[in-house]
Amino acid sequence: MKRVLLTLLASAVMFSGCGFKGGTIIKVNNQNITKSQFEQAYKDAAKHSQLAQMGIDVPEDEDNLMYLMLKDRVVNEIIVKELINQEMEKRQITVNRDDIEREREKMIDKVGSKEKFNEILKQNGVSKSQFEKDLAQEIKMRKLVDIIHPVSISDSQAKDFYNKNISKFKYPDKVRASHILISANRNEIKQQLMTKNKTMNDIEMNAEVQKIMEERYHKAEKIASQLKHNPEKFEAIARDESDDTMTAKNGGDIGFFAKKDMVPQFADVAFSQKPNTISGIVQTPYGFHIIKVTDRMAAGQQPYEKVKEQIKMFMAAQEQVKALQMFLTNLKSHAVIDYVDQSYNPVQIETKMKKIAAERKATIKATQQAQPAEK
Repeated sequence: MKRVLLTLLASAVMFSGCGFKGGTIIKVNNQNITKSQFEQAYKDAAKHSQLAQMGIDVPEDEDNLMYLMLKDRVVNEIIVKELINQEMEKRQITVNRDDIEREREKMIDKVGSKEKFNEILKQNGVSKSQFEKDLAQEIKMRKLVDIIHPVSISDSQAKDFYNKNISKFKYPDKVRASHILISANRNEIKQQLMTKNKTMNDIEMNAEVQKIMEERYHKAEKIASQLKHNPEKFEAIARDESDDTMTAKNGGDIGFFAKKDMVPQFADVAFSQKPNTISGIVQTPYGFHIIKVTDRMAAGQQPYEKVKEQIKMFMAAQEQVKALQMFLTNLKSHAVIDYVDQSYNPVQIETKMKKIAAERKATIKATQQAQPAEK
């Protein structure tokens, strides 16, 4: 059960738009959004993208399809953020020091200690000032949502949800594992090479891709050899070498997962291992993995009393998410949005994406047609 509301709010408030300089690119109800604001927001979004988490650089080439897709998303998020800020100011929603300290204490209680809490911030590269800034914005968002659509879920409603969705609270056999990933995906490597060198022909490109794949396999081989002689160093090596930056911070720990949660190549190996054993090299679409199984959990069902509060949060969040989405749609439809620089207009971005996609399709078709003649 996820806190959907906070996920939505986090994406809506991913970026703070104060104090930047630069030319105006968009006006929202006559409030300026600058190029500097966009650039900072794009960097933040790129840093937290799935590609970045796999150790792949997100492009900054304005003629790159991935860049344009992320640009389109960021432009929308900046506009939404500005509209939300304007609404908060209109409703005089504020956050004081007591609000922040109260929420901080709740978080510390959940993780167990202040030391552990500070360590989590450090591992994720979040400074105290940035944490407080983000937390203040989140509290303001909660206050706004509570005003827009206050909601309270009763015990009977929660129990009814549990009974009607009993299958959701059953879980299959699970394994807890850690892994070390050396990222190696042919298509992604090729995309990176195309971005850096647009003059390579297919033969040169394939040769370079193969070379990089072999280099990364040899790196995985070297790590596997180290672990064979020093298995106790798994967590330390994961922190230093794994390209999965999200799990590397925790020594490669993925946590518990069901077989269906992972790609088959990974799951088959993990579920065939005994606890405290380390696999050989496992190749998946993401690259080369070395897997350490640390625990197992038999299938079962979560009792109602254990999940009651989570159900209430989930149900309340669902209601508030719908209300917030409608509210934001209404705000945007009544806003005066002026794209001072038309290259940031979503219509223009979409047109450019279609053009690049069509050109790429034509190039692939021409290459395929030329291959029989070359043979």
